[in-house]
Amino acid sequence: MAKHDHTSFDPASLNPGDLHAKLLGGIAPRPIAFASTVDAEGRPNLAPFSYFNVFSAQPPVVIFSPARRLRNNTTKHTLDNVKEVPEVVINLVDFAMVHQCSLASSDFPEGVDEFDKTGLTPLASDQIKPFRVAESPVQLECKVLRVDSLGEQGGAGQLVVCEVLRMHFRDDVLNEKGNPDPHKLDLVGRCGGSSYVRASGEALFDLPKPMSSPGIGVDALPKEVRESSLLTGSDLAQLGALQMWPDETEVNDFKLLELSDVFMEHEDNGAALELALHRFAADHIAQGLPELAIKALLAFNPG
Repeated sequence: MAKHDHTSFDPASLNPGDLHAKLLGGIAPRPIAFASTVDAEGRPNLAPFSYFNVFSAQPPVVIFSPARRLRNNTTKHTLDNVKEVPEVVINLVDFAMVHQCSLASSDFPEGVDEFDKTGLTPLASDQIKPFRVAESPVQLECKVLRVDSLGEQGGAGQLVVCEVLRMHFRDDVLNEKGNPDPHKLDLVGRCGGSSYVRASGEALFDLPKPMSSPGIGVDALPKEVRESSLLTGSDLAQLGALQMWPDETEVNDFKLLELSDVFMEHEDNGAALELALHRFAADHIAQGLPELAIKALLAFNPG
């Protein structure tokens, strides 16, 4: 596996701006909670936050954090609002509305309606006062269970713990089973600085979960395979996810039918043969065929 050098930092030694840049640049991408709230007078507010995720299904709980502003240590209108009216709609952000979402992040004066400023459409919620964003593919009506402050200094997180009361999905983003389809959602996420990521097209890939039966594990692979100069950590993990070894007969048959030319070409050079088999294995893993790759690797007997 590849060896890498690392540069290390002690958070306490960094100035707040540098620490913020490194944390948000390194922990990415992050989903965006486009939070819709109202104040005690019923005035709407709309603002995006990438300190956000889902943390429980039973009960359904999401958490987002309108952190204190780093530059002047003030609180955000969203935080003030959920303390006055403990309700919020979490709207997910797709690519079609990312510019409107970004515009809503501007520091408009208190009481300004970001729905008006961004041109987004307010949609009445079923169970709570704040509006949904009609353009959003996923809208979560939530009650605020509590707000946990992580400090009073600039940049300190203010965790808004929310229970989802009602979920709304645009019909065009659901698959035949009624579940959201990531290819149809076209969601965006935040990275460091001004960078975003679009979760669609080639950015999406499927990876089977080895939950029902555990794989053999990387540690069960032969030493020369684990220490291969060609196979990456990802390659080894795909081999380790296999649930059983091929037996000796399967390996010998594969060697005879698929690898005879390789063995004949390198019959007097064990190192070259091993390298060729590892290259064969890497190519087949890349094609999604680790079950063939393991046969090639087990066909090599270092003697």
